[in-house]
Amino acid sequence: MKKIIHIDMDAFYASVEQRDRPELRGKPVAVAKDTARNVITTASYEARRYGVRSALSVAKAKRLCPRLILVPPRFEVYKQVSAQIHEIFHRYTDLVEPLSLDEAYLDVTDSPCGKTATQIAREIRAAIRSELGLTASAGVSFNKFLAKIASDLRKPDGLSRILPKDALAFLDALPVESFFGVGPATAKKMHALGISNGKDLRERSREELTEHFGKTGAWFYEIVRGNDPREVEAHRERVSLGVEDTFRQDLVGAEACAEELRLIAKELDRRLFRANFSGYTLTLKIKFADFTQMTRSRTRDTVFAEAEDLFRTAKNLLETHLPEGKPVRLLGITVSHAAPVIPGEKTAKPRSRDDESQLLLPLDGNENLLKKVCRSS
Repeated sequence: MKKIIHIDMDAFYASVEQRDRPELRGKPVAVAKDTARNVITTASYEARRYGVRSALSVAKAKRLCPRLILVPPRFEVYKQVSAQIHEIFHRYTDLVEPLSLDEAYLDVTDSPCGKTATQIAREIRAAIRSELGLTASAGVSFNKFLAKIASDLRKPDGLSRILPKDALAFLDALPVESFFGVGPATAKKMHALGISNGKDLRERSREELTEHFGKTGAWFYEIVRGNDPREVEAHRERVSLGVEDTFRQDLVGAEACAEELRLIAKELDRRLFRANFSGYTLTLKIKFADFTQMTRSRTRDTVFAEAEDLFRTAKNLLETHLPEGKPVRLLGITVSHAAPVIPGEKTAKPRSRDDESQLLLPLDGNENLLKKVCRSS
């Protein structure tokens, strides 16, 4: 039986700022440049009480929390602290799979220290607190999926475990919205089918779930039974990374869409940096009010890795291909055709034209699942 730990730092960027600037402790803090067009990178738990969260526009965050303190990001500092955190992880195992600067899986099944996974998780959290002055939440279980869920149960500064004997009962009581891959649209569809929790989900056959949810139905069938065979991969390669947003009101015209594209590009830039990822292909996704959709891509010799570059390219694709007067309900930008990124840098050596002939990962309607699974895998 595997012993998997998922470690997730608590409000990482904001916590580093509060640690380094004592006058910010206990106050609503958000990491972002103080301009209306920027988006929040991380918010402290004091700010989250007002509804301030990552990816929210600075303008809206200020409306929600007038006393919000904005601190410009210091990414090099966060990368240095992340390296210190990972040094603590490697005291217990070399099987460490980083998901971002502040999140990782650890496989401690064969850890030479001779301690249980729960003991190791407790010691890691204590070391992070005493050596770095930060807090982390941890989840312990026998696979990645359950360890990830466990780490969210008692945030911030919590430790939870899900044992094999308790897994099915735990999953039966879990609302379907808590399962990775179940977004608002999928949850609504499940509720319409009479599926509100894990127990309801587990009563459905693989064939029925596949009929209603396509390929993700097979994923739901397995995880609701506590099955997740994915290994902790110390050198996992990401193939793409994207961000999309569904709007409360449909947008009409390139100008209205461009305003939202700018925010999406800024959030994608943040995620690219955290994942140390860049790529040579940018894909714009447009879903219309009638639920039809189109994707348009651009591939070049240099990588896409900066917010303004992402925005300009996506805006150009939008203006070239958007049908006049057709309402838009969703926009998304994805970067793929991965390039090796130099640690700490956002540049990479251009690939040859021959490399550009590689097949790209198709967009097949499962982007939300892929993004969530990538964050949890």
